[in-house]
Amino acid sequence: MTGYFATCARGLESVLARELTALGADVVEPGRGGVRFRGDNSLLYRANLWLRTAVRVLRPILEVDVQSPDELYDAVRTVNWADYMTPDHTLAVDCNVRDSAITHSQYAARRVKDAVCDQFRERTERRPSVDPEQPMVGFNLHINKNHAILSLDSSWGSLHKRGYRPIQTIAPINEALAAGLLLHGGWEPTTPLVDPLCGSGTFCIEGAWIALNRPPGLTRKWFGFQGWQEFDRPLWNAIRDDARLGVRKELPAPIMGSDIHPGAIELARTNARSAGVGHLVTIDRRDVGEARPPNGPPGVMIVNPPYGERIGEEREWAGLYAKLGDVLGTHWPGWRLLVFTSNDWLARKVGLRVRRRSPFFNGKLQCQLWEFGPE
Repeated sequence: MTGYFATCARGLESVLARELTALGADVVEPGRGGVRFRGDNSLLYRANLWLRTAVRVLRPILEVDVQSPDELYDAVRTVNWADYMTPDHTLAVDCNVRDSAITHSQYAARRVKDAVCDQFRERTERRPSVDPEQPMVGFNLHINKNHAILSLDSSWGSLHKRGYRPIQTIAPINEALAAGLLLHGGWEPTTPLVDPLCGSGTFCIEGAWIALNRPPGLTRKWFGFQGWQEFDRPLWNAIRDDARLGVRKELPAPIMGSDIHPGAIELARTNARSAGVGHLVTIDRRDVGEARPPNGPPGVMIVNPPYGERIGEEREWAGLYAKLGDVLGTHWPGWRLLVFTSNDWLARKVGLRVRRRSPFFNGKLQCQLWEFGPE
């Protein structure tokens, strides 16, 4: 069994831990910004394929305190890199540094690359080449308060990039966070899901994939582990084929999105078609005040409204938040409302009873998921 660390947005650690436990991971330990766990190759492959809230799945190789780039170089040289790659492999190093004596992330990454390549050159008179786009072996270097962790990156490329949303809107909520908020909010796929401020449609699409039992990595072209020398292609093919067979054809309950902006509707429909669910989710142009529930049992309404981050903007959005509360209270009996926002003052304008609120981060912005509705 090998130790791994799956990274995620802060606030999603407990959701990611539940996902890993459901996949059969061992020794699952939530931490800050991710979850430690143990598993075999099958678990690693399934984690990359199935995890909805993870950003990357890392395999730590070296953990050491360093005060300078030279100390980092020497520490990396202590690892026998022939255990992990050959001179025929390409490599790349992704690095982030915080609150450390080493301050230049690109130089730190270069010293790691030099240490690996110099070891191979001395031992074999050959060295790996660098491929920053799609390396066969990708490294992740994280240095925080002079403590360095060097890992193999089994994902290489954030897992939140599902491939259905090529156009980045002005202030999007990313796919992994959207899925995490749905999972944390307790929405059940057998009940309806509605986003009356759907923007690019991310909540609707992620909800549809959850309801269809469709893994978010199913159509991804490349995962980092596919370049590793121990990559088991027959095992990977079997895991992916098995996942394909488990994808449902129909939604068990309606999923609906709407927005007043025609550009948003066009984008949401394009993204839904790209995600393979354009024929299953309903996306219409409609003002929030005109939103009405679908037939069937009560479900969840979820929104990521404007936060009013710039001075003076928050009062412009107060009416929108109040309208959400009015519409839900008048026309949506029994429904729960989930509001993701960084602005507590605006959230309270909803005017409904607060069931709970939970802290999350949208990038570097501290936000909360507010839950309104019946017991």
